[in-house]
Amino acid sequence: MCGRFVRFRNLEQLRDFFPIDTAMCKVTANYNVAPSQEILAIVCRDGENRLEKFHWGLVPFWAKDTSMGNRLINARAETAASKPSFRNAFKKRRCLIIADGFYEWRPVNGRKQPVFITLPDKRPFAFAGLWETWNKKSDSDSAYHSCTIITIEASDSMRQIHHRMPAVLNTQVYETWLDSKYQDILALESILKNDVITEFASCPVSSVVNSVRNNDPSNLEPYTQMQLDF
Repeated sequence: MCGRFVRFRNLEQLRDFFPIDTAMCKVTANYNVAPSQEILAIVCRDGENRLEKFHWGLVPFWAKDTSMGNRLINARAETAASKPSFRNAFKKRRCLIIADGFYEWRPVNGRKQPVFITLPDKRPFAFAGLWETWNKKSDSDSAYHSCTIITIEASDSMRQIHHRMPAVLNTQVYETWLDSKYQDILALESILKNDVITEFASCPVSSVVNSVRNNDPSNLEPYTQMQLDF
């Protein structure tokens, strides 16, 4: 799964890596992004790629309230196209969720050691995501925008840490993934199998990241008090 990640680059830097036409929100660093928080995602609206904020944890349009999002921070690639919570979004509402790295916890000597995971060249990347808009029936102005991160079976470079990992898309498929008119389900599922990044670099970090209250660059400092074989 993917339950915590990092995003620290500013808007000008993000424009160098992602197809952003218009930014609809401010960009601020977050070194401990957690479920239910607002996160940055790129969506295509009216032919324009917009950087917007979404609550992490997808709330389907038919949900009774937003609490459902607490259980839907991730969508499995194997079932996203058919599961009622995700199938409409998988077909029509896909997004790129921006990140600089993510955390995972590996069991070590009876405890869980947090690990910070990045691309080998340290560049920012995009999780394959899905998004929805939910409205409270009694208030048509209460739009709640939410999203989820798609996960896949772990690659060789990740399997020793966790059996699942987020689907990190190759840059060549960004536009296809964002295009709501592209609704070939088998082709979209193929992207999640064949057009994802599989090589990652990892480094153990301090357990301070366990608390979302700890949110600064020191979260990413290597943890050197114990020798771990990654």
